[in-house]
Amino acid sequence: MRAETPVGRGRTTSHSTFYVNDPLEHFPPPRALRRRANYRVSIDGVGRGGTNHRRTVTFHRTQQDESQGQVRTRPRRDSSTGGTSKASHGPPFTSCRLPLTSAEHKVLDDNTHETGFNGDDGSYVILTWVGDGTGVVLVLSTINAPINSFMEGGSSRLYRSTDYGKSFHDISQRINHTFIREEFGVSVGPGSSVILTADIPVLDNPGGIIFTSTDAGATFKFILLPFHLAQPITYHFLNPDYLAALSIDGALWLSLDFGARWTKVHDGVHTFSWGAGINLFFSCSKVDAVEADERGDLQLKRTQDLGKTFTTIHEDVYSFGYIGAFLFFSVMEDSRSPRVMYFSSDQGDTFSRALLPSASTEQFYSILDGDDDMLFMHVDNPGDTFFGTMYTSDDRGILFSKSLERHLFDGQRKSDFTNITSLRGVYLTNKLDEDGRIRSVISFNRGGMWRQLKKPENVDCGEQVKNCNLHIHGEHSRNNRIVPMLALTEPTAIGLVIAHGTVGDSLSSSQRPDVYVSSDGGYNWRGTLRGPHHYSILDSGGLIVAVEAQHEGQVKTIKFSTDEGQCWKSYNFTEQAFFFAGLASEPGTKAMSVSVWGFRPEDDGQPMWVAVTIDFQSLITRECNSQDYEQWLAHSTQGEGSGSAGCVLGVKETYTRLKKQSVCRNGRGYVVSKRQSPCLCTREDYLCDYGYYRHVNTSECVRQPSTPNKTLELCLNGEEDELLTAGYRKVPSDRCEGGFSPQLSVQTIIRPCGVKTSPRPPDMYTSQVTHFDTPRERLVLILVCGGAGIIVLIAITSAIFAVRKVVYRNRTPVYRFSNLQIQDDDNCMTADLESATSSNGTACQQDSDVDLIE
Repeated sequence: MRAETPVGRGRTTSHSTFYVNDPLEHFPPPRALRRRANYRVSIDGVGRGGTNHRRTVTFHRTQQDESQGQVRTRPRRDSSTGGTSKASHGPPFTSCRLPLTSAEHKVLDDNTHETGFNGDDGSYVILTWVGDGTGVVLVLSTINAPINSFMEGGSSRLYRSTDYGKSFHDISQRINHTFIREEFGVSVGPGSSVILTADIPVLDNPGGIIFTSTDAGATFKFILLPFHLAQPITYHFLNPDYLAALSIDGALWLSLDFGARWTKVHDGVHTFSWGAGINLFFSCSKVDAVEADERGDLQLKRTQDLGKTFTTIHEDVYSFGYIGAFLFFSVMEDSRSPRVMYFSSDQGDTFSRALLPSASTEQFYSILDGDDDMLFMHVDNPGDTFFGTMYTSDDRGILFSKSLERHLFDGQRKSDFTNITSLRGVYLTNKLDEDGRIRSVISFNRGGMWRQLKKPENVDCGEQVKNCNLHIHGEHSRNNRIVPMLALTEPTAIGLVIAHGTVGDSLSSSQRPDVYVSSDGGYNWRGTLRGPHHYSILDSGGLIVAVEAQHEGQVKTIKFSTDEGQCWKSYNFTEQAFFFAGLASEPGTKAMSVSVWGFRPEDDGQPMWVAVTIDFQSLITRECNSQDYEQWLAHSTQGEGSGSAGCVLGVKETYTRLKKQSVCRNGRGYVVSKRQSPCLCTREDYLCDYGYYRHVNTSECVRQPSTPNKTLELCLNGEEDELLTAGYRKVPSDRCEGGFSPQLSVQTIIRPCGVKTSPRPPDMYTSQVTHFDTPRERLVLILVCGGAGIIVLIAITSAIFAVRKVVYRNRTPVYRFSNLQIQDDDNCMTADLESATSSNGTACQQDSDVDLIE
């Protein structure tokens, strides 16, 4: 084996795929044609954000002009005036800049490492972090040369770093210089496991080739597969030895020894997903079924013993997915009827039809986010309207309540829905108002109530702007190349949110986006950087770094802040600027080093990849002590002045977090610390129940006009539950105690399914009495029988309630719907499902969107 040789330092590269300052002709974009026959459920926004969220990041070099050896710039679109336009800045704000001292400059110079990948002009670089805290980074450089529609050719190189990207070694010889696939060639799993998938012609080989490693790429094992992969190999959540794969001929394969041996477990599989434990779900076609997925003629099956036996969960399934603790699937119950959604919270043992509007083939459902407690569901509006209605579920995924109307969901299936992971219960999204303008709204109680964002404290709009608010650019804007990246939050950086936004009456495409920062989870904002930037959170929020997004120029400067974006220092990390491709830092925000990737043209005009890694650990040397932290009450502005400040989702949470003025290291051992105390229940701890909506003026829950009656009859284990509601139900995961308690919020009467109650109890003593002639005697009999019946009924009801209280521990009944007929209310947006396929338990990534059910 050849000795490893370090990759040379020096020259670097060419252009980025991130575009900014390219104004749209109008906002929203021109209507995109949707595939009418498709029925799509998408998981959109789960785990999205900056590069810190992902273990694998792909950097792409745009095509060059071969005749001149120069990067071709993307032509600008013409504005409505017919000329070229440049986006103008929004309202001005003061941005704090601090000078970098000569001593600081020298320290950073000594701890900045530049790597030039000499002779490597690949069009893609795929960077993957392996393991947690290992410092191992694998970089795959690929260049494609298409041969025909069945085969692709090209070359690739594999590099490895063991010091967080400061230096790299070419280890291509460890995989025999095999060409690795570009689209899903690198997969990392639990621990230090890695799988590389070779790109080989399908026609000339009986099976594919993979390379596996259990030591973070130090060594690789060559494995010849008995099939060709149709999509990435899927790891089990907890056991990296358990692998599932789908072949190009629709067969589901399993390996229990990390790919060494494979067993085919089922044919005709369309999509699959790991569930809890070793549950594996998949949809498959019936024998000789053609285009079964388009007709909703699939079977949903489950294996609980790794492919030995199978259980059919449901027939006539159109598509399915798995997220959080929920299995969900769409069913075509009747070819003449819209498809409906079913959910299961017990791995498919039982399932229930969701209380949602039905959906036609011109619409879709989209699961925006989900966990063990609840789901956010978007139901599309009929037609190409680019909006729909957002619903939130109960903890069973069955009862859904309307959360937000006119929720933006553009023609390319992009949603701006964002989970602010730095503070519990906070979500951010955009809505398309009736005047055609896009405006940002935020919820601090898991979708119970939405409000517009406050104007940043250091921005003034001017008298001509009627409503001055901050509006955040999301996936919709990034897809239209207005901003380079989405809002960024991290669970370890408590309350910190970094996002691109515009200030004014609505979201603007003609106004150049700036960078805004919130330190309290979205309540208050501050303008911090002018113009679009790429940014990353390091050291659990103790350090923020940013690189300005240059549309046509080259970069050589990185900005950094130690006080959550209040003030910034700038450092020139290279003498020779290069075309920026992206930022990369270790997932989890524990690291204090960041790598800037890009291209620099060589003397012959060919581009070369370059990576510059800046280690800030030597600049910020002091470890934080107790004096550097403060006690911070989350949501402290919520309920301010009413005695309930900080009460959100039933608890007050007080965090120990770093003071803004403290310049020190949290370190890799930093753990978020917080104290919790319960709150009294208020109206804000409740959502409007099914069949109710929040009144605009009073915020009270009002019955939908079309709801037929006050009861909801459900079949549960052979019994019929009658749910009486005052229109409220507690927000899932809310832990408030006492206080506000709506009457009849949950009362259940049990009787056998299909049996109607009599107007009065039956006469229990008629068989023992021959006759009662006088009215007085009849009255006495009626009173006696009625009294006895009531006593018996009370005794039975009390016993049932006592048993149910023990069994369910005061929880809402577990609803199992059998024959429930859903009444679509007039005020709800009816919808349908388009869906892509999920190949794992969380989500498969396709351009930042995870689509389930195609």
